[in-house]
Amino acid sequence: MNVRKLLPGIAVLLVLVAACSPPPPLRDDAMLRDESLVSNEPCAAPCWNNIIPGETSWRDALILIEDDPTLNDPTTRETDDELYPDAIVAEFQRTDGSACCQLISLDGETVTTVFLRLAPGVTVGEVLGNLGVPAYLAVSPYSDDPPQALANLVFPESSTVIYAFVAGAAAGEINEDSEVIGALYITPKDMEDLLKGSSLHVWEGYNTYKYYDEGEFEITPEPTPTATVASP
Repeated sequence: MNVRKLLPGIAVLLVLVAACSPPPPLRDDAMLRDESLVSNEPCAAPCWNNIIPGETSWRDALILIEDDPTLNDPTTRETDDELYPDAIVAEFQRTDGSACCQLISLDGETVTTVFLRLAPGVTVGEVLGNLGVPAYLAVSPYSDDPPQALANLVFPESSTVIYAFVAGAAAGEINEDSEVIGALYITPKDMEDLLKGSSLHVWEGYNTYKYYDEGEFEITPEPTPTATVASP
């Protein structure tokens, strides 16, 4: 697994799950119940459960999960990422729920990513009322039957991405009542890399999935420098 590619690509992982038949629902009450994107309790994004990407040690983060009675103990595993041989992933869920959530450390010492799949309960309008408007947005199709899609809202200042449920690519809308079904908290450096390596639309307010999907990207991946060989 290439962990670095995983950071901006969580939505892609959800889309790949849709290759199964039938695709699992994006709106899933067995996912994590969490309102911290609105309440800022016990801390505000990109902090979650007192875990801050880029600051909280891996050991302290695991203790925080283990000591939370609403969560099960995390299961950790190493990765086979050649660029980050010390990378570790911890997976956890709420005690009465299904697998939903991950912590990632690229160096095995400090948390770099928190990813949460969320049960419906918080809306985009509520999150925007707390975090402000996103700078960028991207949309992702998920399944046709039933019609499901994702809107990925990017908040660079708080190094946060939220994933909102859209009722299909054909007729779905992104509005204040859209349900938030996921959150990604990363380091400022990884947010910078995400912006450099992603195709994104500038946020133009609530609109249809089709409006954003058919529009041109204002942000496109920066070209990777090509190495040159000096002549003798």
